[in-house]
Amino acid sequence: MHTEQKCLKGRIHSTESFGTVDGPGVRFVVFFQGCPMRCLYCHNPDTWMPDGGMETTAEELLEEYRRNQAFYRTGGITATGGEPLLQLSFLTELFRKAKEEGIHTCLDTSGIVYRKSRDKEFQALFSCVDLVLLDFKHSTEEEHKKLTGQSQKHILEFADALEKAGIPMIVRHVVVPGITDGKDHLIRLGHLIGKYRNLKGLEILPYHTMGKVKYEKLGMEYPLESVENMDVAKAKEARTVILQAIRETRCNYAGDRGNSSDNRSTVK
Repeated sequence: MHTEQKCLKGRIHSTESFGTVDGPGVRFVVFFQGCPMRCLYCHNPDTWMPDGGMETTAEELLEEYRRNQAFYRTGGITATGGEPLLQLSFLTELFRKAKEEGIHTCLDTSGIVYRKSRDKEFQALFSCVDLVLLDFKHSTEEEHKKLTGQSQKHILEFADALEKAGIPMIVRHVVVPGITDGKDHLIRLGHLIGKYRNLKGLEILPYHTMGKVKYEKLGMEYPLESVENMDVAKAKEARTVILQAIRETRCNYAGDRGNSSDNRSTVK
């Protein structure tokens, strides 16, 4: 007797047809619903609740992609959120189907949901991920908890798992005045991420206050009401500090190994 296979569905907040800041090239961006983090500077609080958004299938999302496929020749699909890893099975199915069609897949995540006990499930995802944009929120455990309400432990474990799987990683970091723009913090962050062999790039995102409108519409208090936009020039300076710390870390690793060939790519 034939049994019809149940179609896996995910909860999606929204999609963007022509994204240019979430991975290489022009991309179809899928915003997943649900996030366990409560970052003080979050500009998408409407994605927090896991039961929000709309139900859809991987095939329906891919059909949206195909409508504008000609524009994605140097791009692909990016899953962001919210936190895509909250819907690990659905994310894996979407990326698996995308790879079957030769589509470049990019995951924008904090890694907070990763657990070593679920490594087999994550390996299934890793087999169909081309690039990860990993959001590092802070350089210390204590400040990370203050900023996000969550421990940094599982994010670091996720970064370790990406390195082991050989998946290219670009680190993203939001520079917030008075919170994540201190020189000591920036140096620590560079030392923290500089050890990863799969680190291919660093993106510094200047804090902005455009998310205030969403909080007002949702009747929520904005946590950083008194914080001004981050000066773009200062954000560039912050990136320079982090890059220098990354180089120092890599030089130290090469020195410890007794040679300069450490198989660590240049960070852009």
